[in-house]
Amino acid sequence: MTRKMKIIIGIVAATTALSLGWKEWRNNHFAVTETEEVAEKAAPVGPAFNADSAYAFVKAQCNFGPRAMNTEAHDRCADWLAAQFKVYGCDVTRQCADLKGYDGTLLKSQNIIARSFPERTTRILLCAHWDSRPWADNDPDSANWRKPLLGANDGASGVAVLLEVARLLQTDTTLMVGVDFVCFDAEDWGVPQWDTHHDSDDSWALGAQYFAAHLPQGFEVRYGVLLDMVGAQGARFYREALSMEYAPAIVKKVWKAARQAGYGSFFPQQDGGMITDDHVPLNQTARIPTIDIIPYYPDCMQSSFGPTWHTVNDTPENIDRQTLKAVGQTVIQVLYTEK
Repeated sequence: MTRKMKIIIGIVAATTALSLGWKEWRNNHFAVTETEEVAEKAAPVGPAFNADSAYAFVKAQCNFGPRAMNTEAHDRCADWLAAQFKVYGCDVTRQCADLKGYDGTLLKSQNIIARSFPERTTRILLCAHWDSRPWADNDPDSANWRKPLLGANDGASGVAVLLEVARLLQTDTTLMVGVDFVCFDAEDWGVPQWDTHHDSDDSWALGAQYFAAHLPQGFEVRYGVLLDMVGAQGARFYREALSMEYAPAIVKKVWKAARQAGYGSFFPQQDGGMITDDHVPLNQTARIPTIDIIPYYPDCMQSSFGPTWHTVNDTPENIDRQTLKAVGQTVIQVLYTEK
């Protein structure tokens, strides 16, 4: 398997939960009664997430063109992202590093760190990757395999939700916690499917790997939520296996928030696959309990990440505002129920 987030059905790591019997443990910790679910849907809190605004942020990123590493479009988008977070009242820094890609390419990486309400000591991490895939290596037409893609869903959608949340928080006085937004770079330079000569295991999430090993001084958060590919049509967000292994309480918190916000149908009480993504180094290296909100399409033949994944069709036209709304309002619900 050559893809950074290839779905592996079932959990292969030995955990305490599994030692008790996965099915029994899951039922004890995640069972939701019909009465409870109805009650939770009736309790939304926080400001209304604006899906039109989030969609505009998707398009704005795509207007730069493919944001693949070491390109002018990539660097111009980085400047724009930093400026946008500053407009929304965040303290912004860039964590720059020269990282080596799987093929030896030196990647000029920039993790963008934006702190909302930096004076608050109780903090939540929201993160996404902002670079785009340099190759459409899962396109049904092999003639497109070496073409870059716009990455409207795979990259831009998660960042768009972060930006809209930051915009909503800038003038709010009721939120009790601070928020650290981190846009990871160099996530999507993993070994392409047409390359059979390199190992793919550590070739993905390079920016997150660097961040986790070089946390900014004083960086402390209660937990993290990663958003990856959160804008596609027909997306549903199953419980990802490594999130369940490292941070099951956060999974439960977020899926409950989705029901409370009225978007439980987008977050099934079902398990998806095991995914190697930016949350892995955060959990393993930085010891920050972090979950991944990422779609799972169990019946899609093109990819379990949906039909546009790593194809030239990952464009704004295939973004669904309702999906952005479901994820964004869930994130708002999480933040505004935190004490």
